[in-house]
Amino acid sequence: MPSAAPTLGALLRSVRSREGWTLKEMSERSGIPVSTLSKVEHDRLTLTYDKLYQLSQRLGMRMSDLFAESNDEAPPPVTARRSLGDIANAVRVETPNYDYYYLCTELRRKRMIPVITKIRAKTEEEFGDLVHHAGEEFVYVLSGKIVVTTEFYDPVTLDTGQSIYIDSSMGHAYLAADGCAEAEVLGIMSSADDELLQSLMAMHEEQSAEAVVRDRRSSVREVARPHAAERPKPARLVRSSG
Repeated sequence: MPSAAPTLGALLRSVRSREGWTLKEMSERSGIPVSTLSKVEHDRLTLTYDKLYQLSQRLGMRMSDLFAESNDEAPPPVTARRSLGDIANAVRVETPNYDYYYLCTELRRKRMIPVITKIRAKTEEEFGDLVHHAGEEFVYVLSGKIVVTTEFYDPVTLDTGQSIYIDSSMGHAYLAADGCAEAEVLGIMSSADDELLQSLMAMHEEQSAEAVVRDRRSSVREVARPHAAERPKPARLVRSSG
């Protein structure tokens, strides 16, 4: 339920408190008697337009300020939340293409999800479909070199010490660049969605399931392909000696 608009008296008290004035000091500055100001502050009296104009002019305020609701919002509570994170105590998620190390997981309802990721996938075929999820993310390359593929931009290569910030709802994938067996990055994912971490975990499960299907298809193709020893040898030209 919305709170009632502050009265003129409440606004005058707020101004006086902010400036550190006594009623007498405000009276001297505004030219309005102390008794009148006291009655106004206690909502027992109001001021005519002429007196309001005089008050605003003498105090260096706009007339509108005397009727405006205070826009001072209560400061957010200090929650004193803190969490120390390291690889040894991270929640580890392994997939064929990545190893994820989720940090500071004991804190619930985080607006930022910090994660160390080891990237091995080298091609979009290995990676599978581009991923999408709520929010935005920042990725900083700790070691190695990666290729960032996104839905609306050309691929970009990032070396150690370089970073990228993207809209996570845009399809994206991180690949190890040519010549790099494994890259390690620090990612910070942020969203107003309180269930972001659960969404990411579900995404990992889908990636793992898709990777298993791709591996099985690859194995079937390999079995169906004749082994080198079974393949017909190419014809050889043999010259007659006669």
